[in-house]
Parts: sequence; structure tokens; C-alpha cells
Amino acid sequence: MLDYSITMLSELMVRDLALVEKITLQFTPGLNVITGETGAGKSVLMGALNLIMGARADKKSIRTGANEGSVRGVFTLSEPEKINKLLEDAGLDPCEEGLLILRRVIKSTGTGQQFVNDAPVTLALLKQVGDHLVDMHGPYDHQSLLQPETQRRIVDAGNVDATLKSEYKTQWRSLQTICDELDELQGDPESFAEQLDLLRYRVNELKEAALEIDEEESLREEHELAGNAQNILESVSGAISALEDEEGNASDPLIATRRMLAGIQKVHPEASSWLEETDQILNQVRELVISLRLAGDKLEADPARLDWLDQRLSVYSRMRKKYGPSVEEVLETFENSTAKLEALENREGRLAELESLKRNAERSLQKIGTELGASRTAAGELLATQILSQLIDLGFPYARFEIDVVEAPASANGTDSIDFLFAPNPGEEMRSLKEIASSGEISRVMLAIKTLLADQDHIPVMVFDEIDANVGGEMGHAIGEKMAQAGATRQVISITHLPQVAVHGHNHMAVSKEVCDGRTYTRVNRLNAEDRIQEVARMLGGTRQAKLSLDHARELLKNAG
Repeated sequence: MLDYSITMLSELMVRDLALVEKITLQFTPGLNVITGETGAGKSVLMGALNLIMGARADKKSIRTGANEGSVRGVFTLSEPEKINKLLEDAGLDPCEEGLLILRRVIKSTGTGQQFVNDAPVTLALLKQVGDHLVDMHGPYDHQSLLQPETQRRIVDAGNVDATLKSEYKTQWRSLQTICDELDELQGDPESFAEQLDLLRYRVNELKEAALEIDEEESLREEHELAGNAQNILESVSGAISALEDEEGNASDPLIATRRMLAGIQKVHPEASSWLEETDQILNQVRELVISLRLAGDKLEADPARLDWLDQRLSVYSRMRKKYGPSVEEVLETFENSTAKLEALENREGRLAELESLKRNAERSLQKIGTELGASRTAAGELLATQILSQLIDLGFPYARFEIDVVEAPASANGTDSIDFLFAPNPGEEMRSLKEIASSGEISRVMLAIKTLLADQDHIPVMVFDEIDANVGGEMGHAIGEKMAQAGATRQVISITHLPQVAVHGHNHMAVSKEVCDGRTYTRVNRLNAEDRIQEVARMLGGTRQAKLSLDHARELLKNAG
């Protein structure tokens, strides 16, 4: 029974790419199969899906005569929280009612645009979103399964202790830091001497500069004041003269006013308050004169001081240009250079210290690496059992599969190496997967692993592009059944040439091409029951009307349920 509440790709619209003018594919839960003759345009559809997953674009893929090509994918999200978190972190609105629309536009000028829910985004964000939604596997991707690094990632995706992995990486980085300093100290003597001279010059220069965090700003303020000292002194002196020293100054009319108001104080009731206000104004004028005199006394037009300020500010400017855009960064350079100089001047002692640190770090790394290897061994045994169970379903009833974790020189990921061992038939010895010649066998191993990892990674949409290449008809049934089983809990999309795989699809679309007015067009049709019989008959190698092929197609579809 299919789960209709899953996250899935519900629609893919492609416009003006290769042979496609405009087509829309409607997907459903379960296994969606896409079939069609070679060259009809199936690869274009997978390329289009790759584009909205963040793959590189090529303007040559734009349909002849068009200025741009575009792809739009519509996803329905049953649990949108993870995607919404990505969008919110990027400053975008969350998906409304679990609807996510990814769009990509490629222009003939070589430029392009990408959108999430109609908001422009970076290609990196588009890929990040796509990685959470779709796991794509092509006909040659199984080659990556032969690489030790891929095999290690597969094992680590299981029940390997994450704390041990984190501790190992931390210890590895620490060891590399020690080794880098050792290499630097043990380097070429001539280069060492040059570096020592450079550090001494830098430290001495910065020490003489004696920069301080808050000094530069106060120097600028003083420089501004000193540079205008003469103008300020002249203005202050003029103001004092206007207020007090010259005839007709500000105080004289106030004194005259006070004298007249005092004469009527006894006969006019408001004269007292007027007199009080006049005294206040007169006092304010006198206080202003005192303030101006004090300011003038403090301020001197000192050319020597101004020259010193110029030189000091020049030191700040020069140090910032050489050692950092800010004073804080210059001082940090000074501290780091001083520490490095001390270490280099104490080279022999530091070498001995680093050698001791290196030995301790290596012992610690080896200890954690051994524990991590043990965790990988346990995880590998469990994973091998699970993979073998999948392989039995895929037509290997007597196969053996093991994950070998052996000690190896320390690397960034551990002190072990991992090898997938496989014996597909009874009586055969276990061999490394890379020694197996049959790509059909490797494809089935990859399908088994992909199915398991999708469960662990919770990737909702699995896409297989001709994973059944070089596989026989009977094995095609096993692969189709496995894809259909996977489709019970997630959406699976498969491009296939095998009728034995196609008959297991819950939704079947056929790609074809036609020529109209001298132009070739790709078409996609969602098949009903009768159309599906015709398509399977074609895939079996017969004509659409041949009774034998049609009967065979009906039988295959009936047996597939």
C-alpha cells in the first residue's frame, strides 16, 4: 500500500531544452517509471532534474532558436521543518502549506538565475535544498562505490560512534598543527635565517610604534584642534573684546539698564523682577567672558606639537597599511610575531618540545583511531548483514557480503581502511568489490546500499537513471520489485530500458519524439492501462500490434501486480 503523505516531487516542467519545447511530467507516490526509445529525450529530463538540484548548466543545452531554457520542480513536503529552517537561515520565507517550488533559468548569454518559491537564491543554496530532497544515481555512479573513501562514508553513515569521529578529527588537526610547526622549524637554514630577520624587523618596528587601542582617535581630535589653533584664538579674543573691552561693549547697555531700573524700583511693582533678570544676564555675560579667557589660556598655537601629532598619526597609518586594516589587527600581528620570534629564537628547545608533543599526539590519535576502527567494524558487520538481506531480494540467494575494516596508516579519517568484499555465487571466494567485472552485479549492490542509506538519511526522493544497464531480464524483475518496495515508503523515479523493471511501476510515463514542420519535439505521455501494454510490448522487442508481444506484455504486467 502506497504512502500518500510522503514528501515527493509532484511536477516537473521543462521548457526549451534540447529537443524539449515544453513538457510537464506529473509524478505520484510509489515507483514512477520513464521509458522510451534511445534518443527520445529521457536524458534531457534527468538533466533538467539535475539543474534544479544545483548542477552546472550549459548554455548549449538551450533549444535551437530560444533565448533561454527553464526548469521548474514542484515538491509537496509532508515535513517541511528542515527545508523551512534552511530557507529561514537564508532570510527567505518558509514554504506555505508544505509547497516548495524550485526554478532554474539558463540564458543563451551564459548567465542564469535560480529561484526558491519565486525568491532569487544562490546556486549553493539551491543545491543545499536539493540535497535534502533528492538522491540521484546514474548508470556510472556505481564506479564511486569501488573507491575506499565512498565505502568509508557508507559505513560511517551507519552506527559508527559520532563522538569518536569528532574526537579523532580534533586530534588529527592538532597533530597536523604540530607537524606544520616542526616542518617550519626544520626547514632550510637559509630560509630560516631570512624568516628570523623578517620577524625581528617586524617586532622591533611594531614595538617602536607602540600603538594603543584608543590613542589614534584622541590624536585626531587634538590634531584637528591644534591645526585651527590660530583661528580659534583670534575668534575668542575678538569675542572677549566685543563683550567687555571695547567702547559700546555688551556690558555697558546692561549696566545702564540696571541703573535706570534701580531708580524706579520703589515706585513700580515689576521693576524688582526686571532688575533681577538684568543682573542674571549681566552675570551670564561675565561668566562667558571668563570661560572664553580660560579657553584662550589653554589653547596655544604650537607648531612643534602640531608637527609631532602629524608624525604620530603617520605612524598609525603606516602600521595599518602594512599589518592590518585596524589597530586591533596590528596589535594581534605584533603579539603573534613576538610569540613566533621567541619560538624561532629558542629553536632547539622548541624542536624538542614539539617532538615530545608529536609523540603524545600520535599515541592519543592511535588510541582514538583504534576505538573508532572497532566502532566501524561493529557498524560494518551490521551493515553487511543488512546489505546481504537486500542482495538476496535482488537475485543473489547464495551470495556472501562482508565489510573488511583493517588497520592502516593514520589519515584524516582514521587509522583503518575499508574494503567491501563480495562473493555473488556459491563456491566463489570473497573478492574486493573492485575486482568484480560485472557492472550488473555492482549495480545491484549499489541499489541495495542506496535503499538502506535512504532509510538512514531520510532522503524522500530516489532517482535511478538506467541503473539496470547490463542486467538481464530475470534480474530486471528483482530490481523492479526492489524499487517498488522502496516506493512504498518514499517516491522512486526510474528511467529504464527493461520491461521487467517498467511493469513494476505505479506510474508509467513514455517519452517519444516526433518531427513537425522540420523540427523535432520530445513528447511525454502518462500511460493508461492499454497504452502501457503497448509500450511494454515495444520494449520487449516486438511491434505494438504483434499478438505475441502484446500477450507477453499483459503477462508481465499481471505478474507484477
